[in-house]
Amino acid sequence: MTAQPDGPEDRLRRFATIWSRAVFPVTTTSSTRPEFEAELLPLARRLSEVLRERAFDAEEAKAVGAALVDAHCTDPEALSRTLDCVDAYLVLYCGEGGDQEDLRARSSRMQHAMAAGFAQALRARTLAEQESIAQAALKAQGVVAAALHASEARFRAVFEGAAIGIGIADLDGNILQVNEALTRMFGLTDQKLRQGRVRDWTHPDDAPQTWRLYDELVRGEREHYHLEKAFYRPDGTVLWTNLTVSLLRDADGVPQYQLALMEDTTERRLLNLRLRYEATHDALTGLPNRSFFFERLEKALNAGAGQRFGLCYLDLDGFKTVNDSLGHAAGDRLLVEVADRLQACATAPGEMVARLGGDEFVALTTGTDTAYEVDELAGRIMNALLAPIGIDGREITVRGSIGIVEGPAGERSAAEVLRSADITMYRAKSAGGNRYELADPEADARAITRHGLTTALPAALERGEFFIEYQPLVHLGDGSVRGAEALVRWLHPQHGVLGPDRFIPLAEHTGLIVPLGRWVLEQSVRQARAWRELYGDGGADPLRINVNLSPCQLTHPGLVQDTVDILERAGVTPDALCLEVTESALIGADDDLLKPLRRLAEMGVDIALDDFGTGYSNLANLRRLPVSVLKLDRSFTQSMQQFPADPVDLRIVEGIVSLAHGLDLAVTVEGVETGAQAEQLRVLGCDTAQGWYYARPGPPERLHQLALVDATG
Repeated sequence: MTAQPDGPEDRLRRFATIWSRAVFPVTTTSSTRPEFEAELLPLARRLSEVLRERAFDAEEAKAVGAALVDAHCTDPEALSRTLDCVDAYLVLYCGEGGDQEDLRARSSRMQHAMAAGFAQALRARTLAEQESIAQAALKAQGVVAAALHASEARFRAVFEGAAIGIGIADLDGNILQVNEALTRMFGLTDQKLRQGRVRDWTHPDDAPQTWRLYDELVRGEREHYHLEKAFYRPDGTVLWTNLTVSLLRDADGVPQYQLALMEDTTERRLLNLRLRYEATHDALTGLPNRSFFFERLEKALNAGAGQRFGLCYLDLDGFKTVNDSLGHAAGDRLLVEVADRLQACATAPGEMVARLGGDEFVALTTGTDTAYEVDELAGRIMNALLAPIGIDGREITVRGSIGIVEGPAGERSAAEVLRSADITMYRAKSAGGNRYELADPEADARAITRHGLTTALPAALERGEFFIEYQPLVHLGDGSVRGAEALVRWLHPQHGVLGPDRFIPLAEHTGLIVPLGRWVLEQSVRQARAWRELYGDGGADPLRINVNLSPCQLTHPGLVQDTVDILERAGVTPDALCLEVTESALIGADDDLLKPLRRLAEMGVDIALDDFGTGYSNLANLRRLPVSVLKLDRSFTQSMQQFPADPVDLRIVEGIVSLAHGLDLAVTVEGVETGAQAEQLRVLGCDTAQGWYYARPGPPERLHQLALVDATG
């Protein structure tokens, strides 16, 4: 059987057992150890409650210390063992589920309070014993003297044997007694400490309320207070303590003394400072990290009127190449050297440099004339990167792109400033790198809009926000409609209808072009079937749908199978489809890239070479491409809008048409806007055309209307 875990009551009893076993041997009681354990159990429960209460109750802890005296635990060793047990086991058995560091700090405060309560109770008991002795002095003076001596001996043993520093002063601040632990903490003798006064221990780092609380205590307005306080040692070093000061009253309740209990927390504080440094500084370069930089930037942005800020956002050019070729260790050494150079650039007041991560750094300057200062800072950074960096016997040239944001405080948040700097940095990198650019609100707005469109693309496809318009393809010989090109549009909820130039590049960049292109192909093929059902698919030239393929779709392994599946589901033959591929996508294409196009062409799908004439492909390459249609770019036909056309353009187009027909390729012309253009192209032998002269892109019903007009002549 699996042992059941201990419950809170079981752990509490275990703590009480340990406590009783430790203290019982030095306790003057007639009870047995189990009976003594039962007496300690309620005290243990009170300590557990104080440990876990939301607000720390020092009085309850002091009451437990006083209860030890009532339980006849008056031997000095009993208190020492009790404090040891509380320190070692209370959090362990009674602090489950809480913040351990906070619980241990609270346990330490409890020990102080218990010691204070024990001391007060023992002193009260001593005073009571002294009073009793005084009343019986005439009858048993010798017995009284012995009892008084024993009582003070017990108090002295507790006072001297405590592990924490203890000091007693009168209400005027004169130090009367200190124990050995306190002299060790300060590095002073007992006599030297007792020559001073409480007010002598003022420190510049004292909290504002320190001496207000002290004044209230000596006036009898409060019983105790607890805080963290620093003291100077004689050698100039600083002693940090958890300080608890309690007021001691006489039997009539009149304030008489103040009791200070001190725990040395210097090492703990130094550790916390070290952890704070590590949390706010980059481990590799030692520069402030992103967290620390944001604190400083927010402080600069919240400065008063008249204050400005300037920020340089630096990204190294080509750093990935260093990592890939020389290894990450070399890349790290490069970053350390760059960090050192940047640190040397920002030495003026109000300037700082930080590493955000990877090869991204930021430099911040603040003041009243940052427009000039940030420009100077960016120049110093660029100059600092000029000298090569030696790594593993190689000299590496480092360059960087910097985005600069400058402006008045109080107008933008830290996140907005950093985003603008990041956008500007990438603008500098896109311009060739090794330069800096100033932030441009309009460029930022375009980049933010671009980002918004990018993130909205996947959901837009799921919500059906895309639709297709069709531009007819017209035969130049007889003016008949031979088909249409499918052109996708995005009906954006905020920006309205967006053309493909606004979102197709984004879809290419994110990879969404593959599912989007599949959707366009599927919708277009369905429309082709609908047209063929209306007009019939017989005859020499049935209506055909042209669909654009992006370079990303060309390399997708599922292109051929997706096309076959879509055609089969729609019940459309391959000759109803023409896939348009831009000339630039096929420049230098190898056999692997051309293989899926060849398979589609062998099936009967037409392949059109779109934007022909805009690239630098060798015309001889047309023989190896599986294309059946050339689509001339509109740049060749713009001069034909006026009559007479440029004779050079006419000869170029005539030559291309002749070459295409010689290779058994049809020629389609884009951008036909006038009748003069259409006539010139017909005379030159072009086969089909599309453009606003015939119809703008529109819904499929418009093609239906054009086809009816064509059919009725």
